[in-house]
This record gives sequence, structure tokens and C-alpha cells, in this order.
Amino acid sequence: MKELSGDAILSLPLRLHGIELGRPVDLLLDRENLRVVGLDVLCGDEVHRFLPLPTALVGDDGLTIHSPLVLLEEDELGFYRARAFTLKSSRGKAVTSKGRGVGTLRDVVFARSGELLAVLLESGERIRYDDTLRLAPARRTAA
Repeated sequence: MKELSGDAILSLPLRLHGIELGRPVDLLLDRENLRVVGLDVLCGDEVHRFLPLPTALVGDDGLTIHSPLVLLEEDELGFYRARAFTLKSSRGKAVTSKGRGVGTLRDVVFARSGELLAVLLESGERIRYDDTLRLAPARRTAA
């Protein structure tokens, strides 16, 4: 199973039939089960769209989709943003294991399925993900 990292996948262009459509600008992780659900992609028309992770083929030189219909419009991106948190908002936040602070988040490592495998700390340490590991996403307000 090839591992992916947030930094690596965010550096890849998104293509359809060899034509670059845009670039991912953030990774969305499900709040409940801490798995990568998709990407916020800034398309060539300057519109943000949601790309569900399972709909993209991840290669060494880019992300490939076979239909533009898998890119969800900006209002649908809002739906996912409300139910997820972003890697960007979590970077630099505390990571805990068994209730104890272990460092600050720099990046995540995940499987192609979206399953979280490890976190990378600012210290350079890699910590294997298990159910005792907690990320501290930015707090949401009621406003």
C-alpha cells in the first residue's frame, strides 16, 4: 500500500484527459473517524471545488479524474467543510496521545483509501496513528 502525505498530494496538479484543471489547496478530514475524505481544489476558473478522494487516481506526477462530474461545486464544498476539518487549520496545533501532548502537527500520512496512518510532528517525529491519537482542529464557533 503506497502512503500519501498531505504535502505530497497538495503539490500535485489535477488533470482530466491530460489537461490541467487546477491544484489542490487543502485536505479535508472527517471529524468523526479522522480519515481523509477529499480535497479542496482551486480550479483554473478561480473557483474552489470539492474532489472526493476515492474519485481520483493518484500518480507520481498528478491526480487524474475521468469525468469533470466528480468535481463538486463550491456550495457542495461548503457541505463537506461543515462536516470536516482541514489540514491547513490543524497544522501547528497540538497532537495528543493517551491524553498527553506529544507535539504539534506538521502533516498527515494516509492510505489511498483515506485511512490515517501516521502524523508528522514539527519536531520531525512520525507517530503511527491509533485510536488514542487526537488532533486538535481549530475550534468552530456558533456564529
